[in-house]
Amino acid sequence: MPLFKLASDYQPTGDQPQAIAALVDSINAGNRDQTLLGVTGSGKTFTMANVIAQCDRPTLIISHNKTLAAQLYSEFKNFFPENAVEYFVSYYDYYQPEAYISSSDTFIEKDSSINEEIERLRIATTSSLVSRKDVIVVASVSCIYGLGSPEDFTELRVELRRGGTMPRNVLLEKLIDNLYERNDFDLKRGRFRVRGDVIDIMPAYSEQALRIELWGDEVESISEFDPLNGDTIRPLDQFDLYPATQYVTTKGKMEQAVGKIKSELDARVAEFEAAGQYLEAQRIRMRTNYDLEMLQEMGFCNGIENYSRHMAGREEGERPTCLIDFFPEDFL
Repeated sequence: MPLFKLASDYQPTGDQPQAIAALVDSINAGNRDQTLLGVTGSGKTFTMANVIAQCDRPTLIISHNKTLAAQLYSEFKNFFPENAVEYFVSYYDYYQPEAYISSSDTFIEKDSSINEEIERLRIATTSSLVSRKDVIVVASVSCIYGLGSPEDFTELRVELRRGGTMPRNVLLEKLIDNLYERNDFDLKRGRFRVRGDVIDIMPAYSEQALRIELWGDEVESISEFDPLNGDTIRPLDQFDLYPATQYVTTKGKMEQAVGKIKSELDARVAEFEAAGQYLEAQRIRMRTNYDLEMLQEMGFCNGIENYSRHMAGREEGERPTCLIDFFPEDFL
């Protein structure tokens, strides 16, 4: 049974059937690169939708800007209403990198503003990629920037099954490990609340909340509900809850990463001190030690992506993982 179901009132016409057949045959023959040419308005998006449906593989579509990516996302969403069509672009509304003004000895810290809705869509993208095959991702160049490990993201998911065993304290600990924040008064994205044996969770990638009702150590019921009015949307037999951010890692890897970060810190401090740059040595020691304390206590810190090499256990010079690593090998 095919994974992708193309919904359209139109049929390929003109040169489209020949183009679709040629592209599909070339892809199935193992050719890596294809080119589809066409003037504006010639139906290239519809042609590619047919190629995706016939090849039946997870697909990554890269656009050169957010505006075109949003347009393509809307079009593919209409073509594939029963499949997971996701949107992955940069989540920064504003970004100012770190800067140092030597004339006044002024250090300007990195400052940024993150769009929460786009962040939700980004996490929804990785959640779909590790949980299902019928996924189309429309992305900007942001998809080649560093991201957390797909293995850790998958391994840390919380598997909930109605009638299964999940002690309350274990569930709460897993939520904290997945960087969900407890707040018993304001249930927002990436938070959970506890009321006796009822645990409400707002997944970081969903617009609906999740309610887990326990009876002792047994999961009595799982249901989706509207976080605004509390109305139940549907009962569930099972649910896999994924982390609140892509930058997560297991406790064992975190301990190893902290050790490697400390070793690199000592080496950099020694370099600065040998060059007589004592102010720089003090600044990097203070900033890094603060980040290490946050990582050990909270499992997260601002700018955690700066430590991604150590978190993933990569060697120096090895490329970071990115969204492409979340796809299977045979993706389009």
